[in-house]
This record gives sequence, structure tokens and C-alpha cells, in this order.
Amino acid sequence: MKEVLDEFDNLTLKEDIDPNIDQESNAQKAHRTYLKGRALNVVSDHSPEAEQLLSKAVKLEPNLVDAWIELGECYWKRGDVETAKTCFEGALSHGENKVALRNLSIVMRQKASDLPEDRLRNIEAGLTRAREGVQLDTKDGVSWSILGNAYLAHFFSVSQNPRTLKQAMSAYRQAEKDMIALNTPELHHNKGIALKYEEDYMNALNCFKRAQELDPTWDAPLNLERTLTKFLTDVKHLIEMKGKLKTKRYNTMVNSIDSKNIGVLTVPGRRESLQQVTFSDLCPGLNEGKVVLGKVICSVHSEDTVPFTFCLTDKNSKCIAVNLYNLAPGKGVIIGDSVAIAEPFFSTINLDIKDQSLSFDLVRVESPLALVINGKKASGDLQAGIELSTFAKSD
Repeated sequence: MKEVLDEFDNLTLKEDIDPNIDQESNAQKAHRTYLKGRALNVVSDHSPEAEQLLSKAVKLEPNLVDAWIELGECYWKRGDVETAKTCFEGALSHGENKVALRNLSIVMRQKASDLPEDRLRNIEAGLTRAREGVQLDTKDGVSWSILGNAYLAHFFSVSQNPRTLKQAMSAYRQAEKDMIALNTPELHHNKGIALKYEEDYMNALNCFKRAQELDPTWDAPLNLERTLTKFLTDVKHLIEMKGKLKTKRYNTMVNSIDSKNIGVLTVPGRRESLQQVTFSDLCPGLNEGKVVLGKVICSVHSEDTVPFTFCLTDKNSKCIAVNLYNLAPGKGVIIGDSVAIAEPFFSTINLDIKDQSLSFDLVRVESPLALVINGKKASGDLQAGIELSTFAKSD
């Protein structure tokens, strides 16, 4: 940056002392001012001088799309999301531009609003802009990466449809085909988050490690790796220790498991009654037409509020972990609750982390409405939308 700025100063000096050099047109002056502002804007922090130069450039030449985009990014670094949005929209007023579209996608998702309806509209608008950016250049990996982030935000804030999460993963895989995007730590960081919520923990950890390799000064992926490792270790330990309950209390809970606590549990579109099975009878994937019943022996503390994780034991004293998504803040189950789960999605987690092997069984529940708690179907106040923020250091 310093070398580029020195060259600008030398050119300006030559122009001042050489009377034979023609005066610049407004367009030329605007372009030169923009380039100097762009050079100053390469730093991660907000540069007041860059903002001043870029503002001058768009005043001199309002059609200079690149200057509008750079000015928007400058305001973005200052935390002025609303003005950044105005700048990106200013760029788009002069024609379609993939960088302006994907930046607008990000600021729309970051735009503050006190009303849930407005936040959801912003998420939807951000997804639309990200799609438009990809359509302009389907080989641009950075645009695909931003689209993946938009799908991920949509999954947690608008619709918890697993298909949306798969769309995010598909976008990240497209981004990885571009060597520029492949070597950005943000892509691996955000892909790791998506993999974590797909419960593909080993690949999630690998993504966080790759993000650290690409930017050793960035703490976020390191913190995510540590948090996830601790969470997985805690789950394994709590299952092995039967929730750290005393033997007498644990045995009393197991003996109190009663099929009556399944209550009236139905699945939309299925007429037949569900077949009660034990945890050992579960097969990998969706167990259609089946229901499991157990007692809560503990919850698993995590720095993340999503998912809510607890451990269940069945009448055969087999323990599993349950990841419950879309749970309203402050809600949950407590030790001793009877919990029935309709058509559980089952998997066995096997990991090798830092010279230790972790293995435990896991059930994923997309909504608390799929549960019967203490013989009663979970009420609607347990259901909540969840927000998730992905991170973009810079583009």
C-alpha cells in the first residue's frame, strides 16, 4: 500500500511541476482519486482518508461504479451498515454488478431491526441478492460463498428446512471450485459452521483447522474448534457417566419408564400407530413409523445456544444424546422428564480428536413439536426461530 501511495504522490508532483501535462478531466481525476482511496481501503480497519477520497470520487463521477462499491465497503468497516447499503444500491443503479450484489446481500442480513418481520424480510432480500450475484458469474467462487452464507442465515432465521442447509453446502462446494475462494479462511470458517449443524463433526473440525492455517491471526475458527471439541468430549463423558447421576437415582429413573408417557403421538400423513422401539433397535437415518421413549438424565452445557442437547436413557439403560433444534429461549427439558421422540433421525458419531477416540449415539430432532414430554405433546410455545450470523472479514 505504501509503495502504491508513493507512486501517486510522485505522479501528482510531476503534474504540479510540468506545465506540458494537460489538466485532468473530471472523469480522470475521479478515477485517480478512487484508486488512491482504494489503496488506502485495503487495510482491515476503517480509514477516514479512504472514505474522504472515495466520497470525492463519486461526487466527481457519479457513474463510477467501482468507487461506489469501494465507498460502501469503507462505510461497512466503520459499522455504518445503512450508508453502506445506500452505496451498493448506488452502484447497482448504474447497472448489474456481482460485487455490489453480494455485498448488498451481506449488509441486508446485518441490517438492524427491532421488528422480527423486518429482520426476516432482510434475510429474504439478502438471499435474493446473493442468487442474483451468482447468476451474473457462475464461476465466481466468492459469490458462491456469499450465497452459501445467505442460505445458512435463511435456514436459522426463516425456515429450518434441512433442504436449505443442503443448499448452503452445495453453494460452498461450488465456491471451492474457484482457487481464489478456496484459499479464503472465511469460506472454510462458514462451511465448518454449516457442517457442524449437519452434525458432520469431523469435517467441521477440519474446516476450522483449514481456516486457521489460512489466517493464523484470526481467532474465530480456533475458538469454534475448541468449543466443538469440548462439546463432543462432554457428550461422550456424560453418556459414559450416566449423566453423573448416583446409581440409585439412575436405576429408579430407568425403572419408572412407562409406555403410557408416549401419550397420543401421531405423524402427519401416517395413519398407522407408531411402533415403540428401544435405542438399540434404531437404524442410521430416519426411523419411519417408530417412536422411542426415555428419561432425561442430563443436559449438555455449551457456549452455543443451538442446538439444545440432552441425554436420554431407555428402559435397557442404554444412553444416547439428543440434539434439539428450534427451541424457544429459556425452554427445554429437565432431569427426570419422560421424552418420547417420533420417527427419530439416528446416527453414530465416531471421531478421533487429539489422540482420543470419541464414539456415541445421537438423535437429531428438528423441532420440539416432534416430542411428547411427560405424556403431553409439546406445545407451540416451545418452538422458536433461531438466528445465526456468519462472518465475512472482507471481500
